[in-house]
Parts: sequence; C-alpha cells; structure tokens
Amino acid sequence: MRGPKPSVEISLTSSQRAILERWERQRRGPQDRVRRARILLMAAAGERNAAIGRAVGLSADAARLWRNRWRDGESVLAEATPDDLEDVMDEILADAPRPGTPTTFTPEQVAKIIAVACEKPSESERPVSHWTPRELAAEAILRGIVKTISARHVGRFLK
Repeated sequence: MRGPKPSVEISLTSSQRAILERWERQRRGPQDRVRRARILLMAAAGERNAAIGRAVGLSADAARLWRNRWRDGESVLAEATPDDLEDVMDEILADAPRPGTPTTFTPEQVAKIIAVACEKPSESERPVSHWTPRELAAEAILRGIVKTISARHVGRFLK
C-alpha cells in the first residue's frame, strides 16, 4: 500500500453495507451504481483511492469524489429511517445535475410542432406542397405554439 492514507475514511453501518453489497452483485440495472457501491465498499475496507480507481476502471480522482460525496451525505444517512435508507443512499450516489441551459421547448410544444408537420400544408393555406423547416417554424409561430423558433431547431425535431 503506497501513497498517503486517504483523508476521508468511510464507515458503514451493517444495513448500509448490506445494501451496497446487494447493489454490487447486481447484473442488471444501473451499472454506475454498481461501480459506486464497489468504490464505497473498498473505501470502507481501507483501500487507497488509486487502488480503488484501478480496480473499478476509474481514476483516483473519481474514487475520491465518491468517497467525499458519501462523507457529505452522512448527516442525511444518519437521519434516514430503515424504510427509506435505500432511497437516501441511491440519491447520494446519483449523478449530479449536468451544467447547461434548461430546455427551451416543452415536450407538448414539440409534439404540437410534429403534429403540424403531419398535416398537409394546404390545410394551413401555405403555398407549398411539402413542409420545410422554415415553413413549419413560421406556422408554429403563427399558431401560437411557440413565440420564436428557428428553422434549424424545427429540423432537429424532425430528425
């Protein structure tokens, strides 16, 4: 065992360990959860982050991240009842929200635009025989489905 001792030590209750061991044995289901359960079980056994990372196919930084995430959730875990312990653990080991802008169009708006695309353009009094993304964008704005939308965005919906 080379390298410094991990600064964050993991301790597990028997019920937490049982849940993590069950998750680790799963063959179906979210494999990211299986890998994270393995990381925590190895961390609780005193393994170093580099060794954990090699064993699960991740970096030492990834092992450190999940070790720290578990430590940060220990207060929530302590307050969890036996009935909701598994849900709390699943929430702690879930992916963090990804950065980026929120979606611009609701699923209902997208469905309405696709429904317009299924209509004949002549029903909308458009002087075309087939819908183009530009015509669909203009029609969606005219019908009040969306305030603004580019032809390119409409084209993405239709891919």
